[in-house]
Order: sequence, then C-alpha cells, then structure tokens
Amino acid sequence: MTLYAVNIQTLKTQVEAALGDMVQSSVVKWGELTIVVKAADYFQAATVLKEHPDCQFEQLIDLCGIDYSTYKDEPQVGLRFCAVLHLLSVSLNQRIRLKVFASDDEAPVLRSVCDIWSSANWFEREAFDLYGIVFEGHDDLRRILTDYGFIGHPFRKDFPLSGHVEMRYDAEQKRVVYQPVTIEPREITPRIIREENYGGLPQAQ
Repeated sequence: MTLYAVNIQTLKTQVEAALGDMVQSSVVKWGELTIVVKAADYFQAATVLKEHPDCQFEQLIDLCGIDYSTYKDEPQVGLRFCAVLHLLSVSLNQRIRLKVFASDDEAPVLRSVCDIWSSANWFEREAFDLYGIVFEGHDDLRRILTDYGFIGHPFRKDFPLSGHVEMRYDAEQKRVVYQPVTIEPREITPRIIREENYGGLPQAQ
C-alpha cells in the first residue's frame, strides 16, 4: 500500500494539537512547516513528535546550529543561538522543521535529543564545535570538525575570518606548535563590482 503525505495545513493542525501549549509559533512557508518551541519544552516536544500517532517522526535527518546575531546599525532581535532539526516520518510520509532557541546568549545550552534520535550524536557535536551550543546529556560532547586545540567557535558571526591561532609543524621541536595568527587582514574586492575609480584604477570597459 502506498502512503501519501497529508496536506500541509492538515499536518500543521495535527502537530499543533499534539504539542498543545508547547508551540511558540507554527508557520507554513514554501510548502514546509516550521514549529518553534521553548528550550524548556524542547525535549518533551521532540518526544511527542516522535511518538504521537499523528506525528511519528521517527527519523532525525539533520540538526544544525544558527547564529541570529546581526551587525552594524541593525540590533539583534530576540535570542541569538538556535538549533534547527529536520524530521521525517517514513510511516506517514511527512516532514517537519523544529526550531528551539537557547535561552542564554552568553552560555547557550539545550537538552540533548540523542536519547530520542541516536543520529543526533554527531550533529550535536558539530553544533557545539561550530557555534558553542552545549547539549546537556550528550555522552561525548567534544569537537568534531576543528582541531582539539582550536579556540572559539568558527561559525559564530563575531568570529574573525583569520581565526585566533594557527598551527604548524616545527621541524626543530618535531611536533605541531600553536602560535598567534600571522595573516594580516586585507580587503579584496573583485574588480567586476568595484566602484568607479576604486583605488585610483580606471574601470574596465
């Protein structure tokens, strides 16, 4: 028997009913449903989404971090760090996006969902490594993409492009050493988008 996905508005209604007051917002855009829940309700909401008969999202396809901070003259609106989960129900042939914001910008912490979806393991490690989001209850929360001696979290918007330290192999010491970054930051503007007389150079015709 072939299963067909329910109408997106029907899915929205069913998910809202299953989660109840845990839903902060529920939006359908570009044919996809996005649900936002509070950090305090995150683990319970994830459990409901997996186990409720109208949801049955038994597979976690992806989990990533987001830094919503802004720059220059546009102040940050709302909380800064967010985890975004993409869930799939093979049983009911439906998908959903679940978002949760860490309640503290200075020390972002969320509950691990590894006990619900084991596939969250490496995804949560990646979000910790790149954004500094700590997932409480994770059995092995350590860096997964950057070096063990790496300082900071490189996907944060305030992280410098050149980083803080660099490493190299020292032939005399016969080991890898860390040192301050020696790259001098410089502006490189592609010629095709330069303003008129940029740097005193004539525009290409």
